[in-house]
Amino acid sequence: MPISLIIAVIVLIAIAGYLFVFIQRKHTLGIDAPERKASVTILDKQVVATEDPTQEDEYWIYIQKGAFGPKREFQIGVHYYHHLNPGDKGVLTYQGDKFLHFALNR
Repeated sequence: MPISLIIAVIVLIAIAGYLFVFIQRKHTLGIDAPERKASVTILDKQVVATEDPTQEDEYWIYIQKGAFGPKREFQIGVHYYHHLNPGDKGVLTYQGDKFLHFALNR
């Protein structure tokens, strides 16, 4: 087998690995992800209470893009949790998997 073919395969594997890590970090983990906005409907909200008094409770909302779009979850602050209700529609601003802002449609 020619050495140039082996080198070409190794280079292609290295490029594929780099692209996989780049896409994984940006789209799944949200590192250096662009800020995005989407029209969504809030499906549900939830509090995850902790038994340790030194830790704060976690507040989550579950949203859906459009009528048949993908469903996602975001951790939010307590002030958003108390003001948002299931069925609310609005524009969600997020970066990767990080919640930034929600603007209600009135």
